[in-house]
Amino acid sequence: MNTFEKTGKYHFVTESYLLDFRGRITIPMLGNYLMHAASNHATQRGFGFNDMTEKHTAWVLSRLAIEINRYPAMSEPVTLYTWVDEVGRYFTNRCFELTDSTGASVAYACSIWAAIDLQTRRPVPLEVEGLSAYIADRKCPIEKPGKIAAMEDESEGIPYQVRYSDLDINGHFNSIKYMEHLLDLFELDMFREKEVKRFEISFLSEGKYDMALMLHKKETAPDTYTMAICHEGKAICRAIATWGKNIDIRV
Repeated sequence: MNTFEKTGKYHFVTESYLLDFRGRITIPMLGNYLMHAASNHATQRGFGFNDMTEKHTAWVLSRLAIEINRYPAMSEPVTLYTWVDEVGRYFTNRCFELTDSTGASVAYACSIWAAIDLQTRRPVPLEVEGLSAYIADRKCPIEKPGKIAAMEDESEGIPYQVRYSDLDINGHFNSIKYMEHLLDLFELDMFREKEVKRFEISFLSEGKYDMALMLHKKETAPDTYTMAICHEGKAICRAIATWGKNIDIRV
């Protein structure tokens, strides 16, 4: 086994160009931190992008849940921990904890990943023994992401077409872009008055360049909104945003 620790530790500073109008980190930017940490953690332990490519496979993010206690502000140093929580035949769980300079937890995330064959785009069995060697004895206190009920037939859709800036290294709709477009469905005043406490997303199908999409949003419970991105009437992802009181009086 590689000599790296089971838990990865990565440092970031919340630069001004990464923040929103409130001067705080955004959920998609936090998502980028998570992807950076996951990629580096996997690469350092022998199951990263190049290792998977040699086997004609690739990691795909299936589900993600993020819970935020406090949004880091400008020029704030933060540390992101990530670890493998569980390994099954076709899916593996990866968890994250974001801490501030005092070591206090400001956010947690739980993600579910699968490996696919690059030719068939179908799931392939994981190397359970090798991956299981990196399972850490560290707990993630948030609820794991699960299945999200359909709601797209109950709301009006907003059209969107996939463009160049939406694509990732594989030429498909970037998982973070899904998050950006869904959060853009909310009015600016919503972000002034409240903040997202939990964001959960389930990726169902790959988006591609020039694909015509419809974006849906509906309040399904007080301060809870279910969303979907659809192509030809079929959801390619669904998400839930749970809002709470904005604790930053500056906005």
